[in-house]
Amino acid sequence: MRFGFWIGNGHRWDEILRSGVRAEETGWDGLWFADHFMPGMGADDGPIHEVWTAISALAQATDRVRLGPLVCGNTYRNPAVLLKQAVTADHISNGRMVLGLGAGWQENEHRAYGIEYGSFTDRFDKLEESLRVIAALRSGERATFDGDHYRLEDAPLAPQPVGQLPILLGGGGEKKTLRMVAEYADEWNVWSTPEVMVHKSAVLGEHCERLRRDPAEIERSSVALLFLVDTDAEADKLRVHDFGRPSLIGTPGQLQEQLAAYAEAGVDELIIPDFTLGGGAEQDETLDRFLAEVAAPFRL
Repeated sequence: MRFGFWIGNGHRWDEILRSGVRAEETGWDGLWFADHFMPGMGADDGPIHEVWTAISALAQATDRVRLGPLVCGNTYRNPAVLLKQAVTADHISNGRMVLGLGAGWQENEHRAYGIEYGSFTDRFDKLEESLRVIAALRSGERATFDGDHYRLEDAPLAPQPVGQLPILLGGGGEKKTLRMVAEYADEWNVWSTPEVMVHKSAVLGEHCERLRRDPAEIERSSVALLFLVDTDAEADKLRVHDFGRPSLIGTPGQLQEQLAAYAEAGVDELIIPDFTLGGGAEQDETLDRFLAEVAAPFRL
């Protein structure tokens, strides 16, 4: 199993850079960054850094880790422009980039920046058309495309990516998202417990069967909040709270049992956001302890 670290994009840039470089130096396998322009909850006037600028800078400052957006809202950019950004970042990273995509969900930033939000159906139709545009541009030939939302006319993609530039789709919708994962994606990401991952992987398998694709070709990653504590009493006190997201809660031994369940569910990469880690020395200590005391037996 790989272990990725999701850096919040509301921190000062010097903190983001320090966290990313240190994560690589201490053994993390991936760095992930959200694609938003405004906070999604609570007050909406907090600072938020733009994803591709930040990821490109992290790519220049690191040598080994995979990097990617988790995930780009498709509504924010023309897919051909998005692919050009991703390919440039892939060259900066020497082939370590992952292109994460999703339909887009944060309505407040669409409204604030004058970006068309549309209906649920509109956003997913646009996402699928974007995936077709990206596939056409990555074919190595000039691409012409005439869709309902996007058009290309003899469009090149030069340069092509250095690496594979895997396409990662984020989300757990069983009818639309997982069907598109089966048809277009190299990787799939979802917030999940092991039980949810097992169920949704089975649904993904059904879509793959209909499309005659081997589901083993698709890598799976999951996101969960981390609460690493030293005693059973501390863990019990945390478990009574609803954090609104799948969460890893417990002592190192308890967390190893939870990681074993993720591994059994077929998770290739477990991604830990910094949302619950405090920051600074407290964050560093938790991340180091997690790798050394919890994740070590599950590392690739």
